[in-house]
Amino acid sequence: MANRYSLWSLIKHGLKHHESWQPAWQSPTPRNKYDVIIVGGGGHGLATAYYLAREHGITNVAVLEKGYLGGGNTARNTTIIRSNYLWDEAAQLYEHALKLWEGLSQDLNFNVMFSQRGVMNLGHTLQDMRDIERRANANLLNGVDAVVLSPSEIRDIVPLMDVSSKTRYPVMGASFQPRGGVARHDAVAWGFARAASELGVHIIEQCEVTGMLIDGDRIKGVKTTRGDILADKVGCVAAGNTSTLAKMAGIRLPLESHPLQAFVSESLKPCLDTVVMSNAVHGYVSQSDKGELVIGAGIDSYLGYGQRGSPHIIEHTAAAIIELFPSFSRVRMNRQWGGIVDVSPDACPIITKTRVKGLFFNCGWGTGGFKATPGSGNVFAHTIANDAPHRLNAAFSLDRFASGHLIDEHGAAAVAH
Repeated sequence: MANRYSLWSLIKHGLKHHESWQPAWQSPTPRNKYDVIIVGGGGHGLATAYYLAREHGITNVAVLEKGYLGGGNTARNTTIIRSNYLWDEAAQLYEHALKLWEGLSQDLNFNVMFSQRGVMNLGHTLQDMRDIERRANANLLNGVDAVVLSPSEIRDIVPLMDVSSKTRYPVMGASFQPRGGVARHDAVAWGFARAASELGVHIIEQCEVTGMLIDGDRIKGVKTTRGDILADKVGCVAAGNTSTLAKMAGIRLPLESHPLQAFVSESLKPCLDTVVMSNAVHGYVSQSDKGELVIGAGIDSYLGYGQRGSPHIIEHTAAAIIELFPSFSRVRMNRQWGGIVDVSPDACPIITKTRVKGLFFNCGWGTGGFKATPGSGNVFAHTIANDAPHRLNAAFSLDRFASGHLIDEHGAAAVAH
């Protein structure tokens, strides 16, 4: 009887295309005015709206997304989460995010599938190992977990990896953050969207911002494909398209937009239970819950807004991963995609007020945006609500590029992801 009921239920919902299901979030007609508009319906934008409502009591908020929810970089990344950055400011910001990740499923009442399987950064030269030792010690001073591994210890954790001295890129050791891991990217967007919607936030998809409404030195709202929408404050969180939004307000940001590629293999039996990253070969790999090998590459060198990429980057990355894992040479690639990342001069984010009162930007996360999602939203919501930065993002304001107080993770963190 139970099996017959389950079959009938499956047929019923299949034929109705889930029409009887309650939506996870509401998609209302936009109001004429909101207290706050968040431009960008990815993880960072949705997290900002959620924390505005939950922690600051600001519920008259709209999230405007030009496409579908989480369809930008949130859906186009390799979902790696870690906090083992070198400089104090970066490590503390990412550690704040990691602590939020650890309780996020309970907080949102939505399983974001956060798996703390550890993140390993390989060292292939003596200089790599000196950098790893330096970063691990800096992490420990900041309260961030860090372990330095020998080749034999790496072999114990990842038996499939070739750590012999005969390889093209000999593995001399690694740093390891046990609390790092991966999460389900779309679940993160859905969880924040549902939780924000339950608190009264309006989530409006297919609503592209086409201009800024500015009166003197103050923001008054935005122009969209669904008409003008007024607001006292506007926060822009649009990753690779941030420069375009800033230009609408007459602001030039120190950002470059690059394609960032990744690809996945066919499904395999469980064979890799941690994340392996290598800056020297610029490849990184983990295994998803579906059994796919999720493999990431470095950014394409050219500038652009196309969500694709160059074949030679995939070829180089596949060759590098096969050097580390020879058995993967027999595995078929299943699909490839690209996201658009906004890279700042020091490989650190810009979370800032602007000369236009009420207009804020959260951008420049480069290749490390997904891991920061809850922390980014949390501190950006504080910045918008109080018209002043949170103590964790005060160092990441736009004026650091004029003062010279950069946080140079490009040359310091061993890997910028």
